[in-house]
Amino acid sequence: MLKQRLIRYIIGLGLTFFFILNASDKFKLPLIQSLENQAYDLRLGTTLPQNVNRKVVIIDIDEKSLGEIGHWPWRRNVMADIVDNLFDYYHVKVIGFDIVFPEKDEGPTDNILEQMENSQLAKNPEFMNFYRQITPSLFRDKRFGQALANRSTVMGVVFDTLDTSVRKGLLPTPLLQFDQSTIDNFQFYEPAGYIANLATLQKPAHTGGFFDNPALHNDGVFRQVPLLQAFEHHLYPSLALAVVSTALDDSKIRLGYSVLDEATGQKSLEWVYVGDIAIPVDERSNVLVPYIGPTHSFEYISASDILYKRVPKEKLQNMITLFGTSAAGMLDLRTTPLEKAYPGVEVHANIIQGILDQTIKHKPEYIIGFEIILVILLGTGLTFILPMLSPVWGSMASLAMVALIIIGNYAAWISLGIVLPLASPLLLIGLLFILNMTLGFFVESRGKRQLTHLFGQYVPPELVDEMSKNLAEINLDGEIRNMSVLFTDVRGFTTISENMEPKQLTLYINAFLTPLTEVIHHNRGTIDKYMGDAIMAFWGAPLRDEDHALHALTTAVQMIERIQLVNQEFEARGWPSIRIGVGVNSGDMNVGNKGSEFRVDYTVLGDAVNLGSRLEGLTKTYAVDIITSEATRHLVPEFEYRELDLVRVKGKDKPVRIFEPLGLVETVEKPVRNNIKKFHHALKTYREQNWDTAEQDIFQLHQADPDKVIYKIYLDRIAYYRQNPPGENWDGVFTHTSK
Repeated sequence: MLKQRLIRYIIGLGLTFFFILNASDKFKLPLIQSLENQAYDLRLGTTLPQNVNRKVVIIDIDEKSLGEIGHWPWRRNVMADIVDNLFDYYHVKVIGFDIVFPEKDEGPTDNILEQMENSQLAKNPEFMNFYRQITPSLFRDKRFGQALANRSTVMGVVFDTLDTSVRKGLLPTPLLQFDQSTIDNFQFYEPAGYIANLATLQKPAHTGGFFDNPALHNDGVFRQVPLLQAFEHHLYPSLALAVVSTALDDSKIRLGYSVLDEATGQKSLEWVYVGDIAIPVDERSNVLVPYIGPTHSFEYISASDILYKRVPKEKLQNMITLFGTSAAGMLDLRTTPLEKAYPGVEVHANIIQGILDQTIKHKPEYIIGFEIILVILLGTGLTFILPMLSPVWGSMASLAMVALIIIGNYAAWISLGIVLPLASPLLLIGLLFILNMTLGFFVESRGKRQLTHLFGQYVPPELVDEMSKNLAEINLDGEIRNMSVLFTDVRGFTTISENMEPKQLTLYINAFLTPLTEVIHHNRGTIDKYMGDAIMAFWGAPLRDEDHALHALTTAVQMIERIQLVNQEFEARGWPSIRIGVGVNSGDMNVGNKGSEFRVDYTVLGDAVNLGSRLEGLTKTYAVDIITSEATRHLVPEFEYRELDLVRVKGKDKPVRIFEPLGLVETVEKPVRNNIKKFHHALKTYREQNWDTAEQDIFQLHQADPDKVIYKIYLDRIAYYRQNPPGENWDGVFTHTSK
């Protein structure tokens, strides 16, 4: 048992060690990371906020606007009109572009007209008047740039993480408050190139921000997005962060961090501040996207409705707007924890909403330490506790731990806004539970198979099950135990067998041995062996049995009762009826595997066993069904007994008092008990050699019950001893010279 537990301890602690490595980022297990992502998605989907006061509206390049305005890209003068309408007619607070304009929008005559403007025609009033009228439709980039100027406009930028040759357009002004030494203290993403807007557009715009996402998980799901990236010694904000800063009147962006190493000055980023708002981030400035719902959780307004002023003013007044697309052909659909086709522009809307509402979840650096401690406590605790519990209690303990982890995790998520590890502790609990249940099952199955192989023919199946749970109690090597043994044999079986055919004899033997075996099994007995028509059984091994004597004696009584039913069946078949004698003795016996290298039996040996066999043989002499020893009588006071004799059996010098059990005390009628007292008194006078008194008492009992052979035995002995006195030193013992 200790060896089996040791195996479980080693495997359990090994599993725990791997989970500790995973928690400490030393050795990431892809399966755990995948399950952790799924657990995050599940919590996000089941705790979506209700009644959110939405602060963002999306100006959508949808199928409707593409049909009314034309295919994308639209003329920049159209974009200028949309921007003008948003600020002058609808009075929006900010517009952020989830799109980049790196190419010029030029017509074939633009350069010619520009040259004409700088020629002698500039002195021609009619030409200049015409030129001014058509300029908005010709110099479209300039027109768009003028619409962006002096307004809260945020342009989009795409950083390229791999290709250093990709550098198109003009980057927006970086966050100048951060110098190179500050940037070097942290682990910001550092892209190699970029695609930005035309200088004509970026310069007049208020600011800009990137909308690419280098923080994508391996499964391509948008769970987190960086707020900052470092490019060529400068720090740039994300589109969402730039929009929030602009909406808050250009609130200053600051960093919040913890110092990991005082000596080296190593720092870990934990917060990004925009004004007074603290945004929780990880060491790379990634923010967990605080989704408020599935697609179209924010209001979408078709860009053509803005262009043609078909939307009520109050819908957009003082709102933050994002210009993007939900059209499938525009390739801006993302995979998120909520949906597989989620417009990218709405991801930014969720981040902006979460920053302003301060509902972004936090996964701080100390969570690593928390997970390591949790894994150690769960792993070591369950490793040492589960092997000691039954399957039911082990299941209940594991379920209780699962419930506590889930409840605590959701409480931290909802109340504190902290993302605690969920998959790794649950998976560890599950693996340790399966490990212990599986090993326990195989160990138990192997033990049962071994026990069934050893004892399946000798003990009942339910006792084998019980033995498998108490393997330490079973000793096959041999030991001395206080036990009870039972021998039973059929009277006159030789005569019966001589009159039967072999096949019929086999059926006959099986017909009475089977029910007798059932009685033994029913009373938790172990069959030692079948000896033709005889059975030897014992109690107290392989499992200890404190009531071994009671169970053995009860078996003897029930055997006699069962034979009566068997005889009724035999009579119906025309078979001869049978009668059995049963001997029961209790005492110290040597029990264990006995035999040779060719064959081994689990059996009992010793004087107490031999006496049991002699007692069975004496049932013929005294013409009773059951004889038991004084040792068994002492252990089972619940029975009423008739003392039969004080005898010295063959092979033993020490005399033994033998008894006939008559049943449980409360079932023996009073007249029978009175006769027993009379007989016991007669035995006393008999052993005192008071022949006349003993003969008189026994004769009266014989007259009342002439079929009782024991009375005739003593009457014959008294007659003999009158003629052959045993002597003054006679101890009342009768010596039997046969088995």
